[in-house]
Amino acid sequence: MGGSILQRLELEGWQVTWWQSGSEAINGISAVAGTLDLIICDIRLPDISGELVFNAVAKIPNAPPFMFVTGFGEVDQAVRLMRSGAVDFMTKPFVMDEFLRRIEAGRRTTNAELRLKGHFLGESPAIQHVEDLLHRYARHDMPVLITGETGSGKEVAARLLHQISPRSSEPFVSVNCAAIPAELLESEIFGHEKGAFTGAQRRHLGYAERAGKGTLFLDEIGDMPLSLQAKMLRLIEEGSFHRVGGEAPVTLCARIVTATHRDLAVRGGATGFREDLYFRLAVLPVEIPPLRQRPEDIDWLMDRFLENAVSRSDTRIRGFSALAEEAALAHPWPGNVRELRNRVERAVALSTSEWIMPCDLFPDRAARTVSASFAPLADVRDAAERRQIERALEETGGQIAKAAGLLAISRTTLWEKMTRFGLVEGPRSGS
Repeated sequence: MGGSILQRLELEGWQVTWWQSGSEAINGISAVAGTLDLIICDIRLPDISGELVFNAVAKIPNAPPFMFVTGFGEVDQAVRLMRSGAVDFMTKPFVMDEFLRRIEAGRRTTNAELRLKGHFLGESPAIQHVEDLLHRYARHDMPVLITGETGSGKEVAARLLHQISPRSSEPFVSVNCAAIPAELLESEIFGHEKGAFTGAQRRHLGYAERAGKGTLFLDEIGDMPLSLQAKMLRLIEEGSFHRVGGEAPVTLCARIVTATHRDLAVRGGATGFREDLYFRLAVLPVEIPPLRQRPEDIDWLMDRFLENAVSRSDTRIRGFSALAEEAALAHPWPGNVRELRNRVERAVALSTSEWIMPCDLFPDRAARTVSASFAPLADVRDAAERRQIERALEETGGQIAKAAGLLAISRTTLWEKMTRFGLVEGPRSGS
């Protein structure tokens, strides 16, 4: 990185450390990694490649974000490094104001900052990895391909990507390629001119045009007819399209994000998905893991879905019983997040008490084994009390007096219940 860039960064208020070789950088970064907000590195260095520096830094605990500066011929390498964890890259030469904007966007962002902004999908390490990828991808205009099982939350991820991108104030246009008849899909995506076919009485703007400078999200792209795939490839390569029956090209201003539950990488061939189109769509890939692989998100999602459902209904439901939470954790969730949302919303409609029970979440299971859906009332009450006490202690950092205040009981009563539920070990000490 040149001295002029160093001076400009210092004038902008950044505290900059300049390592003039790859080996020097690796040794220096190891000592101060936790204090750095961002590393900016050229791919070509005097002694070793920037990729070797990146690989070495990635092994350091609490490693800072890594941004590359590249020549035009190194873009493919930079994209590959971004898939491996780099947050950004810029090609030389670049405009200084854009460079400053990008380094500000790429600096170390804590999970707390992201959560304060409301941009998150869950609590599990697996879904937080997805969030990290989406935040790295958000500042780029290259196509993103989101894969995952049906109901896993692909469109939710696409909407998050749009919300945290510079295009967030522009439209997000979603198209389900599997829900539109094949003979109409081209006209719906690209639009048509008046008189283009029988019944076309006026010009129709397609989804690609209506997306403006926002995001065009094509869901279930794997179900797109082969004949239309060629036009999609041309759209991505040329950045323009023709309305059906039109002669003048229309410039595509939107970013393309696609999703599928199919494995497009192994479907190449005359009857499958075009391999060349797949590689153009999957420049920046992200896979959403199924819910069964991230059980840490189940409780979190249940609470969010419950809050939303209760806000739209006239109900006094306060939460889930401990038995309902246990039943949810034991369920395999073949329908993924979509099934969980549907079951919670149905439970809100079915429940006749303040606490949602297993029979509310799984009435289909209850119908098969009615007696198994019921537990002794004392056990249900104890389970609910234990869960509330655990939440109060978690909320107050284990402070007995504050937790008792939240629960509207005395400290003595709280301690007795904690002892009965096995939440303390040994005799009480101190006050």
